Amino acid sequence: MLSSVRSFLTAALLLPLPVLAQSFPPLKVETHLIDTTVSVHDGSGGLVNDVAKDDLTIIEDGVPQTVRFFSHADQLNLSIGLVIDASGSQEKFIKEHEHDIADFLHQTLLPGDRVFAVCFGNHLRLVSDWTGDQAAIIDNLRSYDKGHRDGPELGPIEEREFGTALNDAIFYSATEKMADVHQRRKVLVVFSDGEENSSEHDLVDAIEAAQNNDVLVYAIRYTELNHGKMNARDRYGMRELDHLTAQTGGKSYDVHAMKVSQAFAEIAGELRSLYGVAYQSTNKVRDGAFRKIVIQPNRPGLVLRARAGYYAK
Repeated sequence: MLSSVRSFLTAALLLPLPVLAQSFPPLKVETHLIDTTVSVHDGSGGLVNDVAKDDLTIIEDGVPQTVRFFSHADQLNLSIGLVIDASGSQEKFIKEHEHDIADFLHQTLLPGDRVFAVCFGNHLRLVSDWTGDQAAIIDNLRSYDKGHRDGPELGPIEEREFGTALNDAIFYSATEKMADVHQRRKVLVVFSDGEENSSEHDLVDAIEAAQNNDVLVYAIRYTELNHGKMNARDRYGMRELDHLTAQTGGKSYDVHAMKVSQAFAEIAGELRSLYGVAYQSTNKVRDGAFRKIVIQPNRPGLVLRARAGYYAK
């Protein structure tokens, strides 16, 4: 009998205590971790590959932030979107686009990298979905250039009066193709003259979409010159691409100012030499307002480039 009582008491002690367990409130952890990509150059434009966390200071809306994570992201795979202008102003450059894109992929891609391609005029066509097959991407582009334009539409199907929806191409490439990509470097490379006349979204929307998805935007600018000079629309396109790339941490290149192969070599080298930085924002209000990020070097001679901020949604 005594043995049975002891066994009962032992079993009772081992039972969970529901009243005690329910007396503790659930633990809620709220973080506002902001990550961004930084390229670092020296005064002559060369890449710097020995930067440490203490070499940088991050300031959000004038308030210094504490860096939580810092890494040299040279081993991260790339997810690249090729955004190719196929409007009337680029007809002269179609063959150049094909040749230059093939060169870019050859210089840049490594095993594990992925690429998609969108061609846009007044429609946004997904010409090649995510793949690492360079030959397949070029074949799909050539097929599109020959008139086979039945690929799926990116974004909603819109009635457009004019023929160049650059902002929409950037916006939907960032939101529909890049939003669910994680633990990879996200890049859009735009091949265009920068002219715009047909988008639902404006340049601010396009920049916001790239910034909020931490997408670097680079641009290769092809402009048809008249007697070697740009007109007002050409200069507008130049400024549009310059602003887009600067605000997202990338850079624009003009095919009339430097060799395309040189631009591609610079982009490829930079993409393999980026730094990943993350901090927990001291501003916990999520009101949709723009937060300005300034990353300053603590080490003399460094030139930093990163996105200009994000929208706190």
